[in-house]
Amino acid sequence: MMEVIFNGPEDGPLFVFAHGAGAPLTSDFMQAVSLGLADQGIRVARFNFNYMQQRVDTGSRRPPERAPKLIEQFIQLINDFEQPMVIGGKSMGGRMASLLMAEHTLPQVKGVACLGYPFHPQGKPEKLRVEHLAQIKVPVAILQGTRDKLGNQEEVTSYCLPNEFLLHWLEDGDHDLKPRVKSGLTHTQHIQSSIDYLANYIKQCVFTH
Repeated sequence: MMEVIFNGPEDGPLFVFAHGAGAPLTSDFMQAVSLGLADQGIRVARFNFNYMQQRVDTGSRRPPERAPKLIEQFIQLINDFEQPMVIGGKSMGGRMASLLMAEHTLPQVKGVACLGYPFHPQGKPEKLRVEHLAQIKVPVAILQGTRDKLGNQEEVTSYCLPNEFLLHWLEDGDHDLKPRVKSGLTHTQHIQSSIDYLANYIKQCVFTH
């Protein structure tokens, strides 16, 4: 059974939040964003994909399952809810949400939100993961650090993403949205900026679409 942790008011707009490839739903990042959104009235449902739950339960170093399996698990969870929602996630979780909505029509899903989208594997900028993005029929927001090694601002600007996509850039942020000390910015500031942006975006998607 997929573990799901809820934060926020039961009657709040719903955000179904998937983790990245290497850290579970209880990671500091997932926790901070979920609790921050909950404080702004968003109902957050975060979950572990099956491979990650097995890692947590057994301590094994299982790699992520293939995309079709992860998407299937995502859809199973979405279908447990009978209300409008935004789906998304950290890194791989956001990518799976985008693949899901490029391949399927789920009327209850009103938007996609990706935090640190993995536009390409680290060190392999030629292996782009953007082809499916134009197939998505709902709003998409991408929150990205300007120096993310899986897609920095200079690279992403050259990709000709759909005009409707919303891009929220975090100055000097890495793949976890963390800036360097010399930037004069803090990780806490960037996480809070992301929470503020996401909360507004989720409310807009759920209440106006």
